Amino acid sequence: MAAAGVGQQWVLVEMVQAFYEAPTYHLILEGILILWIIRLLFSKTYKLQERSDLTPKEKEELIEEWQPEPLVPPVPKDHPALNYNIVSGPPTHIITVNGKECINFASFNFLGLLDNEKVKTAAQTSLKKYGVGTCGPRGFYGTFDVHLELEERLAKFMRTEEAIIYSYGFATIASAIPAYSKRGDIVFVDEAACFAIQKGLQASRSNIKLFKHNDMADLERLLKEQETEDQKNPRKARVTRRFIVVEGLYMNTGDICPLPELIKLKYKYKVRIFLEESLSFGVLGEHGRGITEHFGINIDDIDLISANMENSLASIGGFCCGRSFIIDHQRLSGQGYCFSASLPPLLAAAAIEALNIMEDNPGIFQTLRAKCERIHKALQGISGLKVVGETFSPALHLQLEESHGSRENDVKLLKRVVDYCMNSGIALTQACYLEKEEKCLPPPSIRVVVTVEQTEQELDKAASLIKKAAQSVLN
Repeated sequence: MAAAGVGQQWVLVEMVQAFYEAPTYHLILEGILILWIIRLLFSKTYKLQERSDLTPKEKEELIEEWQPEPLVPPVPKDHPALNYNIVSGPPTHIITVNGKECINFASFNFLGLLDNEKVKTAAQTSLKKYGVGTCGPRGFYGTFDVHLELEERLAKFMRTEEAIIYSYGFATIASAIPAYSKRGDIVFVDEAACFAIQKGLQASRSNIKLFKHNDMADLERLLKEQETEDQKNPRKARVTRRFIVVEGLYMNTGDICPLPELIKLKYKYKVRIFLEESLSFGVLGEHGRGITEHFGINIDDIDLISANMENSLASIGGFCCGRSFIIDHQRLSGQGYCFSASLPPLLAAAAIEALNIMEDNPGIFQTLRAKCERIHKALQGISGLKVVGETFSPALHLQLEESHGSRENDVKLLKRVVDYCMNSGIALTQACYLEKEEKCLPPPSIRVVVTVEQTEQELDKAASLIKKAAQSVLN
């Protein structure tokens, strides 16, 4: 017992000695911590607000005065989205809009296959065999033999290993991008990219870097900056994927992307290229295979090609094509493929027949190109308007040379030009955008769409009428 007492006394002496030898700042810090702990133990964690109960009458008055915020902002009744044109009959070469017959310069029926008898017969035969729809996604009894045939035909036509089809054109690229690019990955994208690409990028949650439209110097600047960042953290760089996303022909501008320069940058900086070809598929190239055929580039240099079947093929849906291991990944990760009902068989059959016509009539692409160049030339020199887009683009834009004060005023002026042409038998349309959601909002424009069905006389008539409308409205 005596020894234990001496031991405790010795420990106490050591503690006192350590207290005197400790640095001053250490003692101050310990003292503050002790005081803070004491305060937390004896203080209330929160203080109840003093309030008095309301009487039933006061509650009723407050309820009557309360006005909920609207779920959506007020929309004027004259908003274009609420006052759309109504089409009667098929939107073919001659279209009936609001009861008025017009020459169609608005629908993306580039090859004139929408009302083709062979295409309609193939769709009708499929309708009798399979019925109207599928009522199930591809993984749940939604895969029909006609789907597999269409995928095989598209892969063969594009000269790739494999293809995959989607039941909605917009969802094709919007599903393909997030299937590969995830959080932490880096995507370099042209600022003029269409809205479907923008939604795909948003769903991917990747790090997005916009470069100026078709500006390869600006793109290389961003690639160099990223290369420098990667050198600072090599471990992170090894697991970060990098993509370039561009369009063959840009929907918002009608411009062609400089694909040969992009290929050089791809191999120089080790990035992957995703190419959206909804506007260029069935338009560019000797056989309509798109921008790779147009430039004579090996299609294997492109990691993924996406396009919809709603333009040149005059059907519905879209497809992606590339190497087998890339396409197979979409069958497990492409949201539009996994969770949407598959493409109705009659539309798949129509797309197959449209491919047959494209293969049997390669001269149709030269015909389309000649008509594009004709109207592009005819539209030059219009007072107040400028032509935007390549001479061979089947969808070009007419923009105001100068703004008239505000975007709202510009849109109204262009609408008057469209209405003037409509009343004279030419159906045009304005390019429409979700203005609050666009990353880089394009200027207001009138979109002029060229098809192989339009005659030279009709092309000249449309150009002449647009000039008259511009003179009447803008001058």
